[in-house]
Amino acid sequence: MPRRVLIMGAAGRDFHNFDVVYRNNSGTEVVAFTATQIPFIADRVYPPELAGPQYPQGIQIHLERDLASLIRDLGVDDVVFAYSDVSHEYVMHRASEVLATGSNFVLLGPDATMLDATVPVVAVCAVRTGSGKSQTTRKVAEILRDAGRTPVVVRHPMPYGDLVAQRVQRFASFDDLEAANTTIEEREEYEHHVKAGTVVYAGVDYADILTRAQQECDVLLWDGGNNDLPFYRPDIHIVVADPLRAGHETTYHPGEANLRMASVVVVNKVDSATPEQVEAVERSIASVNPNAIVVRAASPLTVDRPEELAGKRVLVVEDGPTLTHGEMKYGAGVVAARRGGAEVVDPRPYAVGSLQEVYNTYDVGPVLPAMGYSAQQLGEMQRTIDAADCDLVVIATPIDLRALVSISKPAVRVTYDLQEMEGSPTIRDVLAPVLGG
Repeated sequence: MPRRVLIMGAAGRDFHNFDVVYRNNSGTEVVAFTATQIPFIADRVYPPELAGPQYPQGIQIHLERDLASLIRDLGVDDVVFAYSDVSHEYVMHRASEVLATGSNFVLLGPDATMLDATVPVVAVCAVRTGSGKSQTTRKVAEILRDAGRTPVVVRHPMPYGDLVAQRVQRFASFDDLEAANTTIEEREEYEHHVKAGTVVYAGVDYADILTRAQQECDVLLWDGGNNDLPFYRPDIHIVVADPLRAGHETTYHPGEANLRMASVVVVNKVDSATPEQVEAVERSIASVNPNAIVVRAASPLTVDRPEELAGKRVLVVEDGPTLTHGEMKYGAGVVAARRGGAEVVDPRPYAVGSLQEVYNTYDVGPVLPAMGYSAQQLGEMQRTIDAADCDLVVIATPIDLRALVSISKPAVRVTYDLQEMEGSPTIRDVLAPVLGG
């Protein structure tokens, strides 16, 4: 009899693990997925068009809170844990819940799940969400283009809509982003690359994506999500660490595995961290991966109209996943507001709808996380901003939120890029093997 498998996920790594390891495996039957972390993704079906001939009805996606009863009712043998940026303690609590039912708790390794490309692969990953992975990826893409290489970015999955339609997504223009009805989270990751002329792929089936993406590039740039491991086997594996959360690099899954696998570790935010925090992260690197090249980098902030901050009461909108999955209490917007002499207004009393649930679920500080997984959430963000008693809105999301949400109050924008520190190896240095002559 085939082993009965349940995959715990969050609409990303779980689908990839299924596609690569289980879809065509006659010795197993995947009887369910569970979902967490992301709103509006439970009570769906992984469709038969993607699941393959072994699953003519598709595979049901359930809420993770029903895990124990699902294991019992479906006669599950193996439970595969397949999502990211959770503490080691959290993982073992889930493992204990599974083991108490009598089932196996499984973590699939990189060799089982990474695909091999025909072109060089540079992977940019992180030890935590919000470490600075996106600006590092932008820097890598810029260096590759300047060297005459043609990069294509393949982004970690964010398939929150029609999974069949999202099987393989290619973005080469802003019209492509509009046509795909992309969420805020997707736009934050795609827009910068598209604007710079770099094609972005994403979706659900990363074997199909790889086949297409490698046909139009000479370097494939894997842009990781959360602190997950690469889906493609990297020739250069860059991992970004955050000294503002010193210690997390060895206490979160699978961030620690990324740290141990890295060929290059970028210690970011050294301009805002203390020397003690930076030294603590570098001690961790030396302990678990002494052969890694260490790049020290800053994320300098730019405010488009800094003079407007002084003396103002401001509502700060920050990158959503950094505050939720990444467990940061604040981000670049709060730092810029305080440096500029502004008073940060707590938006929590004004939150409506699902934003209230976000604050109840995550220990977020006095900032508004940009949660745009649906038109409903965009509307709730707009109503929250409109209701807040403030003079000015500070937008510190990777894209200008005003393109998606009508903000009636005056607003300023905070942006940030990666800058290597003097005396440190540079990103260009570590990319030498793929830059060519």
